[in-house]
Amino acid sequence: MAAGCLIFVPAAITRTFGLFLTGLFVTGTGLALLQTAVNPYVTIIGPIQSAAKRISMMGILNKFAGSIAPIILASFILKDAGALEEKLANVDILLRPGILDELARRVILPYIAMAVILIIFGLIIRAAKLPDLDTAAENGTGVKFSTGKTSIWQFPYLLLGVMALFFAIGVEVIAGDTIIRYGQSLGISLESAKYYTSLTLLGMILGYFMGIIFIPKYLSQVNALRICTILGILFSLGAIYIPSHIYCTMPFFDLVTFESIDLMLPLTVLLVALLGFANGLLFPAIWPLAIEGLGRFTKTGSAFLVMANAGGAILPLIYGKIANDLSTQTAYWVCIPSYLIIMYYAFFGYKKGK
Repeated sequence: MAAGCLIFVPAAITRTFGLFLTGLFVTGTGLALLQTAVNPYVTIIGPIQSAAKRISMMGILNKFAGSIAPIILASFILKDAGALEEKLANVDILLRPGILDELARRVILPYIAMAVILIIFGLIIRAAKLPDLDTAAENGTGVKFSTGKTSIWQFPYLLLGVMALFFAIGVEVIAGDTIIRYGQSLGISLESAKYYTSLTLLGMILGYFMGIIFIPKYLSQVNALRICTILGILFSLGAIYIPSHIYCTMPFFDLVTFESIDLMLPLTVLLVALLGFANGLLFPAIWPLAIEGLGRFTKTGSAFLVMANAGGAILPLIYGKIANDLSTQTAYWVCIPSYLIIMYYAFFGYKKGK
């Protein structure tokens, strides 16, 4: 991941899009390896029934960082973004490369800082005395579904879990990554819309807190998953059908300028942000349901589940195609069948083969 961040430096200096993509690819590879190791570790280090609670604890830190990162990066990269857009539109074509070079080089300092932090963190983990868990012997539950199984393909509940997670990651990315452009398409300035992704991630953090409080004492992981899919469908339908001219005001604290601001945003945009709350417990609930009782197949099953992250790459492309052909609001229809597939897993699929 640190190497991927450092690739952004030559990418910014040369303003080469291919290098930016390479940096993202290398960082994504590191993230995939990290998730393949850490998610099953957290799942089986304690009782399987409370795995969603532990994953939610990780998710709070994950999404809190994710909510402030766009604001911090925006303060470096998108500072005076409106004025720059206007300048680029009106400046002489010979002067445009210089302005774009200046804009691209704004990413250098933040990505060097991230690389340094990741290297330090890697050294800390190397020195930490973490217990090494035997996934073949320990699975966090008294039940083992792997007895007599010879292949990972003999676990239908895992394979259905991969499918559910594919769509869960897809709707999660759609909610977080399309909301800024959606706001802009409704006439919101970039200065205001840049905060919208943080609203979605803060919604996810609230969902994680609910998981920590209620699971497993008051709510089982499977019931939490069922509730989240129902909320996802309701919020998606609201975002699609509520007229874009209905506005609401929301107080917001800018963690960069340390100022309290009132965000004016369309109600339909707020419902897209609330999808973050609905998505909060999808990953924490699906993962333990899909990995339960895999025994010696736990690591392979984890790799399958991590590959489901591809949903975050594919479903937004479908959203983008519909947004281009019809409208950014209509494109949220892609979320409805996605939540229905996750709902199938929550009610029926998680039991197949157990």
